[in-house]
Amino acid sequence: MTPTTMSATLELARQLINIKSVTPDDNGCQKIIAERLKNIGFRIETLRFGDVDNLWVRLGDNAPLFVFAGHTDVVPAGPVDQWHSDPFTATIKNQRLYGRGSADMKSSIAAMVCACERLLQHSATNRQILNGSIAFLLTSDEEGSAVNGTVKVIETLQQRNEKIDFCLVGEPSSTQQVGDIIKNGRRGSLSGQLIIHGKQGHIAYPQLADNPIHHFANALNELCTEVWDTGNAFFPPTSFQISNIHAGTGANNVIPGELDVVFNLRFSTEITAEQIQQRVENILNKHKLKYQLTWTLSGQPFLTAAGELVDAARTAIHSVCGLDTELSTAGGTSDGRFIAPTGAQVVELGPVNASIHQIDENIDIQQLDQLSDIYQQILTLLLTDT
Repeated sequence: MTPTTMSATLELARQLINIKSVTPDDNGCQKIIAERLKNIGFRIETLRFGDVDNLWVRLGDNAPLFVFAGHTDVVPAGPVDQWHSDPFTATIKNQRLYGRGSADMKSSIAAMVCACERLLQHSATNRQILNGSIAFLLTSDEEGSAVNGTVKVIETLQQRNEKIDFCLVGEPSSTQQVGDIIKNGRRGSLSGQLIIHGKQGHIAYPQLADNPIHHFANALNELCTEVWDTGNAFFPPTSFQISNIHAGTGANNVIPGELDVVFNLRFSTEITAEQIQQRVENILNKHKLKYQLTWTLSGQPFLTAAGELVDAARTAIHSVCGLDTELSTAGGTSDGRFIAPTGAQVVELGPVNASIHQIDENIDIQQLDQLSDIYQQILTLLLTDT
């Protein structure tokens, strides 16, 4: 593909990838996007919280409100010398676009913007009136702490009674070909930081010490074998996993005084975070442990059942790609967890995720243009009479 035959979507994706916007630094990406959308009639609003830039742009005031959600920040490139090309210089090779953010998720944002440009040009030519409104919610805080990004924008919208009806998050949901998977929900994420208290002492005199590792062993086994739930048609069973466990002073003749444990549960809609917390603490208390436990809830599970948004996405994907898409709730968390609790229908639909966060992150150029066509058809199905 030569520069003269590049699609508008590819050109915008390259422009965004060329900007080094490592979380939480937007570094000017949102300014470029805002200018494109302003040129086609969107009202622009920048919302900065802490060190995070957020963008809220809207076209129209009527319901239903369709929102494209995404993030302009990317993860660090990692060892640059292991990349085949500069991670912050968009490079085309063998019909693939390389660069940090090409899959996660600057290409999705480019596809969204260009889908709106084509839709509005088509609507103007054919004198169509949108039956609703379109908005963009973009943050530079998705790959980082996620405390001053989408969650803060949603709080702002709720305070002024702006209600989102449909939300499409451009996360890379596909596995083999664009559109083969739609994420129509995500599991909740609950983490615990646990300290088991014992008494430090000489290993040759265990009667004078109290080993927290030994005390925790039976409780750990019970936590690992506990059946938290059996899942449902949309979610697998809740999973308990230890991510870190540490004790000791570094000497082989000292019984440690404390054991530090970090764990996480990815949980389904069959159980609540409060129920999990109670059951974990019941197990710890059952084994008479002396402990401190701090909980962090990163997100509640959410599910968008079959309905207008899911149906429109499926229809658009079949029209553009000839695929019967699969619904999934697998994977980690996304900013959809902040939007779904407002009552919005939320799906995630984006490019193939095989290379995200990796060296030589890349996307198929043809599938990038297909993604933009899918986005345009979804808008057409939901917001026009066509």
